[in-house]
Amino acid sequence: MSMSIAEFTAATSRGPLHYADAGEGPAVLSLHGAMGGIDQGMILARVTGADAGRVIAPARPGYPGTPLSSGKTPEAQADLYAALLDHLGLEKVAVIAVSGGGASALMFALRHPDRCRGLVLVSTCAGPDPMPIPAGFGLMVFLARWPAFVRWMKARALRNADRISARSIPEPEQREALLADPVAMPLYRQLRVGMFDRLAERLPGTANDIDVTRRQRFALAEIGAPTLVVHGTGDPLLSYERHGLELARRIPGADLLTVEGGGHAAIFTHRALIAPRVAAFLAGL
Repeated sequence: MSMSIAEFTAATSRGPLHYADAGEGPAVLSLHGAMGGIDQGMILARVTGADAGRVIAPARPGYPGTPLSSGKTPEAQADLYAALLDHLGLEKVAVIAVSGGGASALMFALRHPDRCRGLVLVSTCAGPDPMPIPAGFGLMVFLARWPAFVRWMKARALRNADRISARSIPEPEQREALLADPVAMPLYRQLRVGMFDRLAERLPGTANDIDVTRRQRFALAEIGAPTLVVHGTGDPLLSYERHGLELARRIPGADLLTVEGGGHAAIFTHRALIAPRVAAFLAGL
């Protein structure tokens, strides 16, 4: 996405919402996952091929620039996005969401069907999952107390690209493919290293996302928007059978892109498969 990215904070009717805005044309609302922010929303759009038009990437509540009070539940977050569209003078958007961003994306399609042109769900949750709190999250909470240590960890990550990928992509073949990808690897490095920027401000939203994943249910059969589900069969966090297949089965008319062997970071390791499919889906809306 070779375009300038502007940042704003909208004083919406539902509360303040920080967001990035880039490009022109049909708008896509890009919803980041855990440990995210507007930076990761923009990365999501770029790596998935969802950046052909205008990309609007909000920092979901509890992430840098947007207080958790602006929308703790997926329902409240969906209404916040609708308020952002009002602020921007937009009638409709397509929505792409990854991981923890999926809950509010589903609720947006359910609560504001006339404003959702289409839905792309990447490695997202179909319903309650008693997932444990990741060990790495506790470490991040501890690290956030020590800014100097956070800066050291960021510098260390910048020096060793292979170490960055090894932690979340244990499969050697997938890791090697990622390291060789001139598009995906710089974006993945940017995502992983970027988490250390404003680290403490990414934690409330992440903790909230974990809580939502454990208890939220969705009326998937009532979703009327065209939907593309993208899920890896090797996802260790949100299983393909329990979530990817269930989303595709229960959302009427949903298309399923099965990423064989893909993990939770499949959008990076299998970019060549995913990006053309997502771009074609959005272009066809």
